[in-house]
Amino acid sequence: MSVDETIDGVPVTEDQIAAWATEAEAGYDVAALKKRGRGRPGRGAEPSQVVALRLTSEELAQLDARAAHENKTRSEFIRDALAAYAA
Repeated sequence: MSVDETIDGVPVTEDQIAAWATEAEAGYDVAALKKRGRGRPGRGAEPSQVVALRLTSEELAQLDARAAHENKTRSEFIRDALAAYAA
């Protein structure tokens, strides 16, 4: 194993690999693994769609500044702006 291998900045050791192998050989509770969520949490009952949008660096900087001023993420700010515009 390469000495440069890390997980979240922590070096992976041969002992850790052996422990993972022992755990895998003992088997996993598949039902418990399937219950674990993957990806980002949903925003509602239906899946959300990703919409690509091209902005200039100036537009993006203005958007980020306004979002920060309102203590919102970029996505929250855009969703709120769209909801206000559509109302």
